[in-house]
Amino acid sequence: MERILNKETVKYVNKKVMVSGWVNVRRDHGKIIFLDLRDRSGILQVVFTEESKDYKKAEIIKPEYVVSITGKVAKRPLKMVNKNIETGKVELQGQTLEILSEAETLPIEVNDKNIELQLDTLLDNRPLTIRTERNRKIFKVFETVLKAYAEKMRDLGFTEIKTPKILGAATEGGANFFTLDYFGRKAFLAQSPQFYKQIMVGAFERVFEIDPVFRAEKHFTTRHMNEYISLDAEIGFIKSFEDITNTLTEVIRYIFDEFKKRNAEEMKFFKLDVPKVPKRIPMIKLKDVKKIIGEKYNYKISDDTDIDPQGERLAGEYAKEKYNSDFIFLTHYPKNFRPFYTMPSKDGVETEGFDLLFKGLEIATGSQRIHQYKDLVESIKRHKLNPEDFSFYLQTFKYGMPPHGGWGMGLERIVYKILNLSNVKEACLFPRDVRRIIP
Repeated sequence: MERILNKETVKYVNKKVMVSGWVNVRRDHGKIIFLDLRDRSGILQVVFTEESKDYKKAEIIKPEYVVSITGKVAKRPLKMVNKNIETGKVELQGQTLEILSEAETLPIEVNDKNIELQLDTLLDNRPLTIRTERNRKIFKVFETVLKAYAEKMRDLGFTEIKTPKILGAATEGGANFFTLDYFGRKAFLAQSPQFYKQIMVGAFERVFEIDPVFRAEKHFTTRHMNEYISLDAEIGFIKSFEDITNTLTEVIRYIFDEFKKRNAEEMKFFKLDVPKVPKRIPMIKLKDVKKIIGEKYNYKISDDTDIDPQGERLAGEYAKEKYNSDFIFLTHYPKNFRPFYTMPSKDGVETEGFDLLFKGLEIATGSQRIHQYKDLVESIKRHKLNPEDFSFYLQTFKYGMPPHGGWGMGLERIVYKILNLSNVKEACLFPRDVRRIIP
């Protein structure tokens, strides 16, 4: 007999079927054994009575046993209907039971919907805790964001690319790179696909990439990881950086619309109201928002930084108060706080760049890029870097590049803020930080 999924049983009332999955919960009522069986489609109640052929086998079943069960699908009595699950109007009257894999006694109760675990406990036991309903729902949202981003980028005429993650030169200079021995030579793990996606504008005009990036930064915060998934894009033939922010806004709006369509269960579980993405996200210069934060919230941001986490939170609070928006673009960062490839503004002090904040957290950063070869070489020198170290990158600018720009956006940060999680690491399957490289 071919296996069917739990959710399909509603189409087989009074028929014999076979289902397979994990035992989520076992409940005994006198001589009746109830099993909540979990598969990728949801939960199904299975009932074994003394008349069932494999009742004795059912007596030894424990949570997380993997089993295959055959039986007859029956309608539940009206008073026993479970409106909280898709299969709540039916149950499987179990007959035969095959144990595919046994499970030891669980160190953590993973089937309690309301269980709250400390972050270290959650991550130390990740192969098990990923099975909890809460975590499965987090990563269904994760999947939606991934899928929606790729869908919209293709719809907008972008070509998907995959670029190297082992580099011969640090993308932006500096010390925030992981180094490794590459057959006797020094190499770096990619901090971004920046050089390569710019090069590919010369071939396809519009490109996007979804891949991991690596940052060797010793952070101990709720918002940082040393490896994350970056949603990157680069666009050719732009007139200004606002062509980039307008496109990014369109992409963000699509992601949130798709989340609302595809993740009704997750919205209900996390008790969410989905933020509405404005047709035009508010935009304010960095120097102006720093002044507003100082005057309105009595918080001064040091001149040694562009904006700090508290500044971002207050900028998000201001956007909500002033524009009723969970999103805001902060623009025109000073040159000394932006990479060498960022296009300077006409005043020579600021840049044609931006950060996108969502609920007071930076989720994307981008800019118009310098596209003239001589200007780019001079910018590299001004940043006290050696143009010879970037010869392969510079090569593309010798042979004609259009005005262009793009962004990098953190996937986990989007999920973190959509679901109002307590830590961005909850939105990563197997997070990497200063202290964690296992599992």
